[in-house]
Amino acid sequence: MRKLLLALTAAAGLAAAAPASAQITLGETGLTLAPTATIASDYLFRGISQTRSRLAWQGAFELTHTSGVYIGGFISNVRFAGTDARQEVDAFGGYRFALGPVNLDIGAQGYFYPGFTRAPGMQEMDFFEGYLKGTYELGPVNLLASINVSPNYYGRSGTGVYLEGGADWKTGVWDVTLGGRVGYQWIERNARWGTPDYAWWGIMLSRDFVLPVLGNTVTASVGYYDTNISRGDCIFGTRQDICGARAMGYLTFKF
Repeated sequence: MRKLLLALTAAAGLAAAAPASAQITLGETGLTLAPTATIASDYLFRGISQTRSRLAWQGAFELTHTSGVYIGGFISNVRFAGTDARQEVDAFGGYRFALGPVNLDIGAQGYFYPGFTRAPGMQEMDFFEGYLKGTYELGPVNLLASINVSPNYYGRSGTGVYLEGGADWKTGVWDVTLGGRVGYQWIERNARWGTPDYAWWGIMLSRDFVLPVLGNTVTASVGYYDTNISRGDCIFGTRQDICGARAMGYLTFKF
């Protein structure tokens, strides 16, 4: 469930809106590789904690061709109540191109949970989504929007549709970027998914630093996030504290 981080940046889910990475040029192939490593105080996917409010350790890479075609992967620790799933591994690919002043990204992503044992009465966790993302620069402000559609969302909960919008503003003060995101998730079979359809939102501050000697870029970010899911409606009414408001931060290292 990559975003934010790259959700947070995103994330997400505008995966986002993902933080710009140092790129490694692979000879004369037209390919560049962009790997990252992240430590975060939590792992949020569309406003809901995937680690039960614990630390997250994440890695990602993206291989991009000059044509605009790209593939990539993402891995993170996860922790869900009542399951033995401890890792999430995502694979994604797509095509980026410009349409006038708008940059578009069309692709697909698979979310996998290796090691998960499906007990009687439980549903499969793996699922796929197709997505369309767009960005538009307006001076120091970058506007973002995306739609994700899954034919059979997490937990075999039927069709899932997700909309997200946001903006990043380069404030010009200490090289800080102020960002905001708002999203809405529709699920066909809410009883299988575990919550009603819901909205989430977040506001964050981020800044890039260059490590001395090594020269690597690090993105530091802090943010505040919330959903409109009541505690009683959070994940099958179990009242888990994973759907509510929280502050969090992360460091992303770009190689």
